[in-house]
Amino acid sequence: MESFMEQSLTVLREAGYTLGLVLAGVGVGILTFYVFSFLYRRFEKKTKQMFFTSVRAHLFGPLKWIFPVISLFPFLSFTHITPEALEYIKQILKIVLVGEVAWLIIRSANIFEDLILSRYKIDEKDNLQARKIYTQVQFFKRVFMIGVGVLALAVILMSFKEVRQLGATLLASAGVAGIVLGFAAQRTLSTFIAGLQIAITQPIRIDDVVIVENEWGRIEEITLTYVVVRIWDMRRLVVPITYFTEKSFQNWTRTSADILGTVYLYADYTVSVQQVREELHRLLQQSSYWDGEVWNLQVTNLTDKTVELRALMSGRNASDAWNLRCEIREKLLEYVREHFRELYPRVRAEIMEKRQKE
Repeated sequence: MESFMEQSLTVLREAGYTLGLVLAGVGVGILTFYVFSFLYRRFEKKTKQMFFTSVRAHLFGPLKWIFPVISLFPFLSFTHITPEALEYIKQILKIVLVGEVAWLIIRSANIFEDLILSRYKIDEKDNLQARKIYTQVQFFKRVFMIGVGVLALAVILMSFKEVRQLGATLLASAGVAGIVLGFAAQRTLSTFIAGLQIAITQPIRIDDVVIVENEWGRIEEITLTYVVVRIWDMRRLVVPITYFTEKSFQNWTRTSADILGTVYLYADYTVSVQQVREELHRLLQQSSYWDGEVWNLQVTNLTDKTVELRALMSGRNASDAWNLRCEIREKLLEYVREHFRELYPRVRAEIMEKRQKE
């Protein structure tokens, strides 16, 4: 009985000692992180540079977990854990550390994104260059994240002896497996190539105004496999990215953000085109949506009943052009109704009296 009690106390002491060392290692790591964080924040306040603010915003999350894991390794050497169990624990910690480092590297891509995009404002009126850069940054950041994830997974797998021993067998069958995977991943590969093509040639960009599947909207997100189009009524149209390399679509902001709008007015043959033209110019000058660049009024067609007048006007972007068209259409209609009611399209008829038979 005494021997059993002594053994139990010994086990408890060793377990408490081991637990104390583990907690001490984790505590040292946490304390080190908070000391580092305190000093870094003081340094950041002095410099007041965006780079250091971005580093804190994106990297401190992973670092909060990396510090305790690193500081735990030296303390494990002083524990009374059996060598076999210690080896398993270290293996688990190495896997965790690889994952955390991969997380840190992936988050570091956000720093470069912040630095690049800080020079280009996508919410400006003339944002063509910003949309180009933003689209490329988003695409290559996702490619970088996938690459880091695959590399981290490879490092984790290679840390197991069993996986390394299978290397020769895998290499021997790599040729056959490559052919099989090539056929299986053909669609995935074509999707990736389509995404790469869009990132480089840029037939579409973030915030482009497009018409896809007869829907008017803006490009909201471009991923490696699909594109999200925000429709004018706030619906989202999700389109495979290969759609934009295989099918035709309209891009209203391909070369610039400004766009021309048209309004058609149908009037009687007695209309004074010059008076309507002067009224159009006056209305455009009063509108906040007109950019002051282009305007015109032309007779574009004559039918047997009406005269077709086309009012041409320009806006800074697609949204302004749309609002401008609606505004001018409404005010021209009101102008004609109040001042020239006789200009409404009319149907004329001539009544012929029958000759009386002699």
